[in-house]
Amino acid sequence: MTRKVWFQTGVAIIITLLIIMLVIRVQVIFQPFFTIIATVFIPLLIGGLLYYITEPIQRFLEKRKAGRITSTLAIFVIILLVITLLAMIIVPMVTTQVQNLISRAPMIQREIQELFNFLLSQRDRLPFDPQSYIQDALNQGSQMVSDLMGNAVSIVSGTVSVLLTLVLIPFFYFFLLKDHEKFIPSVTSPFKGTFKQFLTELLSDIDNTLRAFIQGQMLVSSILCVILYIGYAIVGLDYALLLAIFALFMNLIPFLGPWLAFVPAALLAVIQDPFMLVWVSLITLIAQQIESNLITPNVMGQTLKLHPLTVITVVLAAGNIAGFIGMLIAIPTYAVIKTIIQNIWRYRGNIGKTMFATDGAAPSE
Repeated sequence: MTRKVWFQTGVAIIITLLIIMLVIRVQVIFQPFFTIIATVFIPLLIGGLLYYITEPIQRFLEKRKAGRITSTLAIFVIILLVITLLAMIIVPMVTTQVQNLISRAPMIQREIQELFNFLLSQRDRLPFDPQSYIQDALNQGSQMVSDLMGNAVSIVSGTVSVLLTLVLIPFFYFFLLKDHEKFIPSVTSPFKGTFKQFLTELLSDIDNTLRAFIQGQMLVSSILCVILYIGYAIVGLDYALLLAIFALFMNLIPFLGPWLAFVPAALLAVIQDPFMLVWVSLITLIAQQIESNLITPNVMGQTLKLHPLTVITVVLAAGNIAGFIGMLIAIPTYAVIKTIIQNIWRYRGNIGKTMFATDGAAPSE
């Protein structure tokens, strides 16, 4: 019975749960370790994101006979040039739109107040009570303000922590670009035989999964941002650039992101001109159809092979567990876990022998 795959899998799960329980029970011992992980997690996450976004540029340069140090420094120069260009072109446009939005804030407030008054006057005809929704929103807003005032010290210390994190990001990013090919050999070097082969394939598959998701999602979101900006600019929607940039970041959240990006665009369209809402809805619908039916299938392909229902479930669950950050990392985390399980399943027949098997031995299917 001990040779059965189900028995070995069950034992592995039980041992893993026991290890987790023991770590939780004696977490004081591991507290320094957890602190180190928490300190380097965000810089490593952002550095890894930048690495996967710019890694195609590095491959392009190295195919043109550029050395590793040369290509790495060239990418940093390109990033500085892009930031400078954005500061010279886009930042003034965004600043102007933000200033216009601030100057129009009293008028927008009056428009919203009139809308609320209209809803209140029609509350007998509505299926819900708008006054309770408004009161709940006001209570939450006042609670947020009081929390901010009460946690001033925490905010200051958090700001210092963010600044330190920003300082660490370029270092992680530099060494990821410079030494990324050494990572898998250094991790697998203590092992031998089929286990080393299994670990090498596992890490390679995880790398390919993250690369496919991050590079594809960023390209899809950028194309969608351009389409929305062109459409909003054509119909004359105010703050078109701000709304398009907001849609770029929101589209990183699968399925829910486009709807989150549509809400402020629809609200500003109604305030500007009620008929403008029709144009904004039409533009958003066309952009989403182009993105979902043409761009995403051709850019992302079927690399991740995730069912839409699975994506929605994972995103909603991650949002409830870890908020907005959880929604952002939910799909790549799920894809990595799926990749790990698939690789373990491929080697399930000889998983107990892999530490001692000879190199090149084929895994049991």
